[in-house]
Amino acid sequence: MSTTALTHHVRVLGAPGRRHDEILTPAALDFLGHLAAAFGERRQDLMRERRRQALRLAAGTPLDFPMVTSAVRADPTWRVAPPAPGLADRRVEITGPPDRRTASDALDSGAQVWVADFEDATSPTWDNVIDGQIALLDVEDRHTTLVVRPRGWHLDEEHLAYDGRPVPAALVDFGLYFFHCARRRIDAGHGPYFCLPKLENRYEARLWNDVFVLAQELLGIPRGTVRATVLIETVTAAFEMEEILYELREHSSGLGAGRWDYLFSLIKTFGHRTDFLLPDRAKVTMTAPFMRAYTELLVRTCHRRGAHAIGAMAAQVPGEYPAALAKVRLDKEREAEDGFDGSWVAHPGLVPVCREVFDGVLGDRPHQIDRTRDDVEVTPSDLLSVRRISGPPTADGVRTNVAVALRCFAAWLRGQGAVAVGGLMADAATAEIARVQIWQWLRHGVVHRETVLGLLDDELAALGAEYPWAPVDEIRALFERTAMAGELPLFFTPDAYSRHLVRRTEAGA
Repeated sequence: MSTTALTHHVRVLGAPGRRHDEILTPAALDFLGHLAAAFGERRQDLMRERRRQALRLAAGTPLDFPMVTSAVRADPTWRVAPPAPGLADRRVEITGPPDRRTASDALDSGAQVWVADFEDATSPTWDNVIDGQIALLDVEDRHTTLVVRPRGWHLDEEHLAYDGRPVPAALVDFGLYFFHCARRRIDAGHGPYFCLPKLENRYEARLWNDVFVLAQELLGIPRGTVRATVLIETVTAAFEMEEILYELREHSSGLGAGRWDYLFSLIKTFGHRTDFLLPDRAKVTMTAPFMRAYTELLVRTCHRRGAHAIGAMAAQVPGEYPAALAKVRLDKEREAEDGFDGSWVAHPGLVPVCREVFDGVLGDRPHQIDRTRDDVEVTPSDLLSVRRISGPPTADGVRTNVAVALRCFAAWLRGQGAVAVGGLMADAATAEIARVQIWQWLRHGVVHRETVLGLLDDELAALGAEYPWAPVDEIRALFERTAMAGELPLFFTPDAYSRHLVRRTEAGA
């Protein structure tokens, strides 16, 4: 991209830092400006459509496979692009924040793929965002394939402004990495690969596809070089899996399953209904009927279209709870037997068990896309059959959710996106399901407000003793606003992000 025509000016509002000038170059900012100019307003329209859809579903409109796209689903001929270099064998993918230590651990872990996560595993302070880009710039060429997970469409990056507005965070994370590293990754024998979070429908996938097309055009990179895996972690996206693959088909590298984000989306969408009341989250496993329907449909959909299907993340920290490895093994055995081509782990210690399981099923094959799972038939009611596992929350379940949410909030406000809690790696997705379950239980009266307030006092006292640096009053206020309000905030992250901005202002940065 030429630096002689810097016409799309992006203002940097964040404080300068060490090596920031290597990332925030005039040409890179101009590239971001092109993306913001082309897609900023369209992204706002899609966010407004999310709110309209939420209102329609809350009013009783049934969720179904879209009738207007039935021809796409019925057409047996279309397939996504074949696997790109480095993306054929994905039997173990490890995820974590894009920092130097995590990069080293991931690249040495033996996993085929490292997913550098700006979304759930990163608290998006200005330094974390830019230092993450620096870490990716410094990644050494190794056998491990690098995939970048940008923030979702719902988030802004307040430290960069275009035309007086914050630049969408998704475009910042994608654009800076793509501008600086796309050719480097191609020269290393792979390519610029991405993992797209929290899409809710085909239109949001189409927007990403158009972003990829323009980005490749601006940098003179052949169309179709970019590849992206979409995480199906919203309930509305589960009804449009084929359509999402179709929109991204020349840039698609498949779909991935979530757990906490998917349940979080289910409560956000249907939390007002008693027939969607969930029990303790520990009881809502991937073997629950509606979760089985979702994952089996994902495998069938992907393999029918020649795409990889990647299983849900194992978040256990094996050094703290060795017995957890048995649970991980059972979970990965189920995924491999169901037809998944690989799975996610959050800790290097889980790579060997995940690899062993998938080695046992795949052998020398890189994947099992040829296993089309034509035996799977999933209806809308199958995807929404939550009441079959309903039950009252236990006292331990309520306390666990309060404790986990508070510890995730504390870490997030300190600038740490992922933290070990109770033998599991917890991040923004964990905090989201924990706090919305509290909200749902309060909403339907299965847990009393006084009970939650008492637990809040107890757990904040324990948190303050464990972490003297923790701003307990601020954490309490965040919990009360996002878990105990009459109306459910869609995400806790914008609220918590505003606290980063306030702190920056108060510090005079």
